[in-house]
Amino acid sequence: MDVRIGVTQTPREISLELADDLDRSALKSKIEAALTGAVDVLWLTDKKGRDVGIAAAKLAYVELGAAEGERRIGFGG
Repeated sequence: MDVRIGVTQTPREISLELADDLDRSALKSKIEAALTGAVDVLWLTDKKGRDVGIAAAKLAYVELGAAEGERRIGFGG
């Protein structure tokens, strides 16, 4: 699953590739907890096992993409 995270006052976004078998609803719960201020840092682990922490106060947006097997290529809609 691809995740793109916008950080305030930063022109670039953070792009992560998470495990395809990750529970999407659990991930959304973690993101909501960070956006509501329940936690100070949003911690995510990418496919390679690296932990990435983003200060919750700096989150601008989080975009959850499709799982790797669901990617579409070409002009089809």
